[in-house]
Amino acid sequence: MVGSPDFLTGRGQDQAPEFQELESPEGELHLRFYVASGMELALGAIGIREVISQPPDRITPIPNVSPLLLGTLNFRGRVIWVADLGQFLGDPVPLNTDRPEIPVIAIEDQDTMLGLAVDQIVGMDWLDVDLVQMPNNAPDSMAPFLRGEWVFDIEANEANQCLRLLDQVAILRSARWAA
Repeated sequence: MVGSPDFLTGRGQDQAPEFQELESPEGELHLRFYVASGMELALGAIGIREVISQPPDRITPIPNVSPLLLGTLNFRGRVIWVADLGQFLGDPVPLNTDRPEIPVIAIEDQDTMLGLAVDQIVGMDWLDVDLVQMPNNAPDSMAPFLRGEWVFDIEANEANQCLRLLDQVAILRSARWAA
């Protein structure tokens, strides 16, 4: 690049119009996933430390703790608790742990980290936070942990499906963990 006039002067930017046509994504980045009952949820990417898949035998069960907790996991030299997110939210279907790997979403706030075991990771999507509505018909056990929901219209082939947005700080700070 040394001596390249385009590099040194910044000229030449008009020579690649295909790069100028790229649009920036709208909204905020969210991770979409399913819990055991098949309900789809989302978490804002900002509060997610990492998404990992672990064999069930890497999650060490701990006796005499809340039934919501599957056990502990060594995450990069740090021991974190792993919870069945669906059960925590009041989902009647427990997570199937008899499988090769369990998807775990490591969420973090300040110095507190928690692993949320889910059934399936859908992927990352840019979702417009201005379109988040107040939760409608959310179960009482889930309501304290919701920031809102998106309702997708029929035209988008989603048949009035709603995608609930979770509040990871409320989940981390919940008194339910002590039960």
